[in-house]
Amino acid sequence: MFPVGRLSLCTRIFAATFPFFTSEGKKGRMNIEVPSRRFKEDTMSEELSFGVKKSKERALHRRMKRLKIYEKDLVENFIRSSGKGGQRTNKVSTCVYLKHIPTGLEVKCQKERQQSINRFLARRLLADKIESMILGKKSREKQRIEKIRRQKRKRSKRAKEKMLEEKKKQAEKKKMRSYKPEPEDFE
Repeated sequence: MFPVGRLSLCTRIFAATFPFFTSEGKKGRMNIEVPSRRFKEDTMSEELSFGVKKSKERALHRRMKRLKIYEKDLVENFIRSSGKGGQRTNKVSTCVYLKHIPTGLEVKCQKERQQSINRFLARRLLADKIESMILGKKSREKQRIEKIRRQKRKRSKRAKEKMLEEKKKQAEKKKMRSYKPEPEDFE
């Protein structure tokens, strides 16, 4: 196959052997090299691949690095999910359970039918929780709640009058569009 010296930490390669038939009808064996997960040489940390766009993966990795969430600090288990999805969700362990050991936060995700996407979503959810824990008031969740609160707040008297005036103008425009002159108006 290939010399053992060529294998390094950054490229672990497993070789699979598959039977095939040659053009003469003789049975032979074909060696195919199948690369395993990728490793970054500089950090020696495993770079995971989820079933999403590379830009989303990179954004998640940057965010996790910024929040100091490392893969070695995560306990990841796969559980059979429940609910919609049919036979696939009942047979395959698509639900992802993540536990961040330093903070003790636990996340369980079973939104999608694919395990790889659930792994991505679970990490994103964990990052959201840790971010809200660290940043407190500036977190996305609190910003969203504050936005809803502002939207529901009662309008001032002046703003209400201005809005009603605009509505009246719009109603007049619509009324003018539906105007149909009588035949006597042309004589």
